[in-house]
Amino acid sequence: MKQLSILLIEDDVIEVMKFKRTIATLNLSHKIVEANNGLQALDILNNKDYLPNIILLDLNMPMLNGVDFLTIIKNDKTLKYIPTIIFTTSNNQKDFKECYKNGIAGYMLKPLKYKDYVIRIKQILSYWSFNEQLVI
Repeated sequence: MKQLSILLIEDDVIEVMKFKRTIATLNLSHKIVEANNGLQALDILNNKDYLPNIILLDLNMPMLNGVDFLTIIKNDKTLKYIPTIIFTTSNNQKDFKECYKNGIAGYMLKPLKYKDYVIRIKQILSYWSFNEQLVI
């Protein structure tokens, strides 16, 4: 399994801690870069020194929400190729359709139970560790 560089865009500190704890529990050595909202994530990505293998994106965030962030990066000639997985609590069909319209790689609901959360993260990261990716 190859090491991934992951941009985690999440405004909830508890969710960030849970994600990092899960990575540690699974003994994964992926590089994680955090952004608390879409604006901070754009600053990271516009630097172009750092381009992640995948983006895990929450939808409900202050300043620049996930849908608006997605619209911006999918209109960028370089950033549009980064696989973006929505990882959210929102099961709103409007969000779901809008995200797929903007070219997401997947839409995952955050499980409530930690055990299920660990399984979901393992599945997501396992898939993307083996998936061939475009070098941009």
